Amino acid sequence: MPITAHEIETLLRDSFPDAQINVQGDDGAHFAAEVIDESFRGKNRVQQQRAVYAALKGKMDGNNGELHALALTTKVPE
Repeated sequence: MPITAHEIETLLRDSFPDAQINVQGDDGAHFAAEVIDESFRGKNRVQQQRAVYAALKGKMDGNNGELHALALTTKVPE
């Protein structure tokens, strides 16, 4: 079953309630997301992205994942 941008945003919002989150894409499999959150401060880019992938709760896991591709940008608020 395809996933929606809204569903991705909801999953991310559960883990990053105060973040600025922008999810784009409408084909059900390929999306781009920008997550700007204070919790990323002091973490390198890989640690930030791992936190975001963990928030997706397995939606990208293996060939059966609902989310096929996610172009991800993570930042610390300015």
